Amino acid sequence: MEEKKIHRAHVLIVPYPSQGHINPTFQFAKRLASKGLKITLAITNFIYKTKKPPQPSDSVQIDTISDGYDDGGFSEAESIDAYLQNMEVAGLKTLAELITKYKSSSNPIDCVVYDAFLYWALDVAKGFGLFSAAFFTQTCAVNFIYYLVHHGLLKLPVSSTPVSIPGMPLLELQDMPSFIGVQGQYPAYFEMVLNQFSNADRADLVLVNTFYKLESQVADSMSKFCPMVTIGPTLPSFYLDNRILNDNDYDLNLFTLDKSITMNWLNTKPEGSVVYVSFGSMACLANEQVEELAWGLKKSSFYFLWVIRDTEETNKLPKGFVDGIGDKGLIVNWSPQLEVLSNKALGCFFSHAGWNSTIEALSLAVPMVVMPQWTDQPTDAKFVEDVWKVGVRVRVDEDGIVRRDEIERCIREVMEGQSGREMRMNAKKWSDLAIEAVSEGGTSDKNIDEFISKFTN
Repeated sequence: MEEKKIHRAHVLIVPYPSQGHINPTFQFAKRLASKGLKITLAITNFIYKTKKPPQPSDSVQIDTISDGYDDGGFSEAESIDAYLQNMEVAGLKTLAELITKYKSSSNPIDCVVYDAFLYWALDVAKGFGLFSAAFFTQTCAVNFIYYLVHHGLLKLPVSSTPVSIPGMPLLELQDMPSFIGVQGQYPAYFEMVLNQFSNADRADLVLVNTFYKLESQVADSMSKFCPMVTIGPTLPSFYLDNRILNDNDYDLNLFTLDKSITMNWLNTKPEGSVVYVSFGSMACLANEQVEELAWGLKKSSFYFLWVIRDTEETNKLPKGFVDGIGDKGLIVNWSPQLEVLSNKALGCFFSHAGWNSTIEALSLAVPMVVMPQWTDQPTDAKFVEDVWKVGVRVRVDEDGIVRRDEIERCIREVMEGQSGREMRMNAKKWSDLAIEAVSEGGTSDKNIDEFISKFTN
């Protein structure tokens, strides 16, 4: 017997297939489900086959589309450009097939929420006459910069600095997203982030993974150009308002967790004594930078927990370094980041300033040392240091390397003294405001309710 329709509406959510995009969209799915909606999260065939995720609940189910590389995913593509082109071709076809499949069920799709990186998904949704919302996983500030570039309101290359953009501090070239700061870097990705706005004016709504009080001035400026609302932070509810039952993790991890070793070590350390070092799922540091980071951490004399993703990266460590750190440091392949950031032993987060990591740290009141690598990270780092005042940005030398003395200096600035105390106070303020935003009646909570009202009776 076919299932009766008991949900207020059925929302199809389509994330870009990387960890940093799946996490926030999956969490948004759970937030919508808690408000009586049925959610289908469409991941790629490759991710589904390799990770075999369980169906999260009756209200959140997982289905699939193709990125054109069902056997190997991104690593099977000969280039970034080839991957993005083939994903569009395969995605257009299989997304339409997925919507058609549900059309004849008791729960047809009522709304499509698509990752703005997959801008072509809007054309599919509109072809079926569905309410459609673009989901932006990066900050309002970064999105607004890309919007201005796409529409020719910020000319490239940037001819003079500082750059003045409504709602933002004055920006030097090093504060701009790397595709702008370094002309010609990753042209396929740059085209993709600009294409987010190629048809966004036809989306019924733009959803941004931030919270209003964190970026109020930028959000106000951007909302004059497009119908956007803030709906974040999209962390598991356990770490924020705790209103969603059993929502204490991201659920779909593309990397192998090394959980017990990490937490057992961390739980033996004094409160506020550990520097957590992680550069996300995509950053790849030069050999010389890994060596300088290693010696900088050791020179600081603080305990450190360092995530180094794979053997190839681990081989960049100085010879004998691992054997020489004893119990002062722990190096792991991956870690349960939310559990680490919320652990009382943690003193600071040495990060690449990727947005997911940054908003996690802000939500959990953790001050930061930031060493941005590429894409949105330089802009995030600018806000961490100069707007939110919850951390310090490392300074690179003329060779583009952050030296060990600079690494030690930044760690000490965050971990010790008056400046460190002020950063911790500011971090606590933003954490409280993050919780307020998603709690009942908060800005993000009200925006989500209003979004739902647009396609439900």
